[in-house]
Amino acid sequence: MENKLEELAKVCASCQKCALGATRTNSVFGTGNPNAELMFVGEAPGEQEDLSGVPFVGRAGQLLDRYLYAVDIARKDVYIANILKCRPPKNRDPLPDEETACIDYLREQVKIIRPRIIVCLGRISAMKLIKPDFKITQEHGKWFEKGNYLMTAVYHPAALLRDPRKKEDMMEDMKRIAEKLNELRED
Repeated sequence: MENKLEELAKVCASCQKCALGATRTNSVFGTGNPNAELMFVGEAPGEQEDLSGVPFVGRAGQLLDRYLYAVDIARKDVYIANILKCRPPKNRDPLPDEETACIDYLREQVKIIRPRIIVCLGRISAMKLIKPDFKITQEHGKWFEKGNYLMTAVYHPAALLRDPRKKEDMMEDMKRIAEKLNELRED
């Protein structure tokens, strides 16, 4: 499994399917446990991620780490990726053609890892992976079944940095994710 992910990451690192391939410092493929039961998917790398080549290492990633710790989930036990593998200029939202160019990398990651739960980090990820009209303020924390995967969405940690009033909702969602993961392990 790890070899398949490494091979896919190498292909991704030389990708030029969209204009972002020419502007990136690093492709940001994904990180974590290749056998993870829990996978988090954001929308695109930010500046710190582009510099390091690792997803969710900036301020938003540090906040995500605190939530994982609070619900007793180790970051090393999960897998974290984004829809886009390259940073859009000025952290703008991904364009539809960029998502289309990149989504197959994520699909392959999911096929290789085979997580039991996929958590979308934010509205954009949820709209791409769960349903196009996803409303994050109304539907965060709700469960959806898509194929063999149980899916939910939470607020993107960057949104919590901008609007701390949502942090309590995020904590409740993370508790439910930990509970659901434990339930699945007991089955």
